[in-house]
Amino acid sequence: MPGNYLQLHFIVILLGFTAILGALITLPAINLVWYRMLIAFVGLWAYFLLRKIPFQLKAKQIWPLLGIGVVVALHWITFFHAIKVSNVSVTLGVFASTTLFTSFLEPLSQKRRIFWLEVLIGIIILGGIYLIFQYEFQYLEGILYALLSALLNGLFVVLNRNISNRHHPTVISFYEMIGGFLFISVFLLFSGDFNPAFFSLSQPDIFYLLVLGLICTAYAFAAIVHVMKVLSAYTVVLSINLEPVYGIIMAHFFFPEAEQMSAGFYAGTLIIILSVFAYPVLKRKIMYKDVDLVNR
Repeated sequence: MPGNYLQLHFIVILLGFTAILGALITLPAINLVWYRMLIAFVGLWAYFLLRKIPFQLKAKQIWPLLGIGVVVALHWITFFHAIKVSNVSVTLGVFASTTLFTSFLEPLSQKRRIFWLEVLIGIIILGGIYLIFQYEFQYLEGILYALLSALLNGLFVVLNRNISNRHHPTVISFYEMIGGFLFISVFLLFSGDFNPAFFSLSQPDIFYLLVLGLICTAYAFAAIVHVMKVLSAYTVVLSINLEPVYGIIMAHFFFPEAEQMSAGFYAGTLIIILSVFAYPVLKRKIMYKDVDLVNR
């Protein structure tokens, strides 16, 4: 069991490290994501062959996954663009607001009333974002793109949750990577950006892209499926909330000068992260309390 907890946190560190790689890779965000999705789905395909996992689906099952892949592509493009125009700390601090968007999108998707706790946590998170805006206004473009990325990620989480019980999670990821890759390819084809310069990569970029696509994406996606078979979904979700924490800490080691932020930024980020952690804990306690009252 301790080994599974260590593996889970290693996966979360890898997820946080994607932001570091986004800053290290010199490519524009859309080029970066195209390569990431290409490497990831090839890596997952190789994983299926090695593990002899069946991944063939019917056409009507594949289309929704390809559509969600477009959402993933847009989420990653806006995420990495936010890093390019601001820095890792700002992007991850604001991106932690994914819980805010998920808490409102999920009730709409499931056609249920919004839980009062979701509203309260949402207001607190908005307060944290407001603080970041106030003290880091020079990163306005990055903050806005990080917010858009958080919204798209919230939409991805809700859409994925609605189909997660129909197929193997890694198979879902495989087809989503293909969907995003094809979407970006069509866009680049019509925009005329597929040219020799697009495929001219520096050696450091090639190395970082392979780490991003194979280790931080293909491996992380496959490994988290294994961990979820042993640990509870609650434990996994709570641990994944550490992604911005790990990412911001790593950013200070990799980019010590570029990542020096104001006290207001850290106060706003702390409010957001604490809210993200508090939400599942409080929700679980309230649900247990309600069940206990019903049983009485």
